[in-house]
Amino acid sequence: MIAYVTVGADDIAAAKRFYCAFLPALGYGLKEGPEGLSFALPVASGAVPVCADFYVKPPFDGRRASVGNGTMVAFEAEGQAQVRALHAAALAAGGSDEGAPGFRADYGPRFYVGYLRDPQGNKVALFSSNPDEPGRDG
Repeated sequence: MIAYVTVGADDIAAAKRFYCAFLPALGYGLKEGPEGLSFALPVASGAVPVCADFYVKPPFDGRRASVGNGTMVAFEAEGQAQVRALHAAALAAGGSDEGAPGFRADYGPRFYVGYLRDPQGNKVALFSSNPDEPGRDG
C-alpha cells in the first residue's frame, strides 16, 4: 500500500490555493504546518488508513522544487460532472491545463479524465470510472 505521496513546491500559498480548489471536494482534510501542507482522507478511530496521504512541501535539501518527468498524481472523483467542475476550479485557482476533461482513446471506455499542472508544474489527473455513467462508446 502506498502510505503517502509528496510533491515539491516553492510557493506554498499558491499550492494551497490550487489544491484547496479540489481536494476538499474529494473528502481530503488539510493540516498546515511549517513543513508545508498535508492532505488526508478521514480515518475512523482505530482503523488503518487505506488511501495515501498527499503532501505539498518545500524540498528538504533547501534547493528549488522541480517536477518529475513522467510523474503524475491522480485523484478519483465521483463522476464526470465532478471531474469537469474540479478541473475548472483548479484552473481558476492557478493551475494550467494539460488536457481538458474527456474520454481518451488509449484508455478504457469508462475512464473520464482531465489533466492539470499545479503552480509548480507538478502534473495532476482528476478522473472517474463510474460504471453508472455513460462510457465513451455510448
